[in-house]
Amino acid sequence: MDANIVRKSVELASVAATDRVVEIGPGLGTLTRALLSTGAQVWAIEHDPRLAAYLRTDVMPDAGGRLHLMEGDALDAPRAGLATNEAAAGFKVVANLPYAISTPWMDSMLADPLPQHMVLMLQREAADRYAAAPGSKQFGAISIFLQSAFDIAPGHKVPAACFHPRPDIESYLLNLVRKPVPYLFSPETKRLIRACFQQRRKQVSSLLRGKLPDDGQSWISTLTLEGLDGRARPEAIPTKAWQRLSVT
Repeated sequence: MDANIVRKSVELASVAATDRVVEIGPGLGTLTRALLSTGAQVWAIEHDPRLAAYLRTDVMPDAGGRLHLMEGDALDAPRAGLATNEAAAGFKVVANLPYAISTPWMDSMLADPLPQHMVLMLQREAADRYAAAPGSKQFGAISIFLQSAFDIAPGHKVPAACFHPRPDIESYLLNLVRKPVPYLFSPETKRLIRACFQQRRKQVSSLLRGKLPDDGQSWISTLTLEGLDGRARPEAIPTKAWQRLSVT
């Protein structure tokens, strides 16, 4: 409900008239209108057919052809219908992300072509998990995948009073800027890392046994660069070390 938070989302993403912007779950179009006011082209996907109908009748007529609305599930179309060739030319994501899909949607976005910039309204717990540092309880597979591709820039707290109805959870504007040289994990490596964090209290030497041709010993030997060894638990291993793990 807070116009200041909407304005802050657009400002953090530095949205300009030349930008292509993806929005997930536009709802009643409050953020959509703010994005359109910059002159940007907006690709939006709305799951609720009633809200999609409202957007078509109340927002699209004033959009000057710059609102590309798709009705459907953002997990099936994470870029809201933005074509791959257009995405490759550069795009941003600004969204009040539906909290229930935040992690699977985020995971689907970590593939070429990556957005240049993402500003996402998230449940504070999810934002903390994405930004978590090694050694913390929140640090996990999604932290590694996200922080390998994006730098985390200063964001913004969002009080519960900004919403109607008022939620019982805290929210946060997470500000993500694509790294100059982003690193993307292969699907096979991502599956292995996720499996390791499902048993995060075990030592990595035990977790990798039987999962790699050499039981992961060649990778484990590189942990000495981080002052670690095979007794380390997944949450203690920094992102750069995980990037050296590869399933072929």
